[in-house]
Amino acid sequence: MEAVFNFFGLSLVVFLLVLGYGFGRLAEARHYRSIRRREEAFSDLIIVCCKTVPESLPAGGSQMVRGSVVVSIDYFKHFVAGLRMIFGGRVHTYESLLDRGRREALLRMQAEARKLGATVIFNTRFETSSISKGGGRSIGCIEVLAYGTAILP
Repeated sequence: MEAVFNFFGLSLVVFLLVLGYGFGRLAEARHYRSIRRREEAFSDLIIVCCKTVPESLPAGGSQMVRGSVVVSIDYFKHFVAGLRMIFGGRVHTYESLLDRGRREALLRMQAEARKLGATVIFNTRFETSSISKGGGRSIGCIEVLAYGTAILP
């Protein structure tokens, strides 16, 4: 009888992991579709990381713009990342988390610049920080901040 309960418990854990994996993949795919659509809409807004504005660019003024996002990792990816840390190698689950965070923060910065009428953003920088270290049973979150100087017409 005890073997039946152990099998049932193991089956439940596997089922929940598969369910979490499926819903996590769907949410991530939906977010990437949204990111690609918005990146296409902002394709005319030039973003560069150099610090100086070329003299040929007519500038009426400048203003700092920023975009910030907080992204959390789902339980399944946290589980897989824990296994990867035991055996070593690249942690793809965290790479996609950071990629989505950077791209989303950049899009939010571009949206702010677009509201101001800017066509170019110079001196673009990123800052990434951990909000929750994932200690104990908590899931890790990251904040990504993108900022730069919007050149106004």
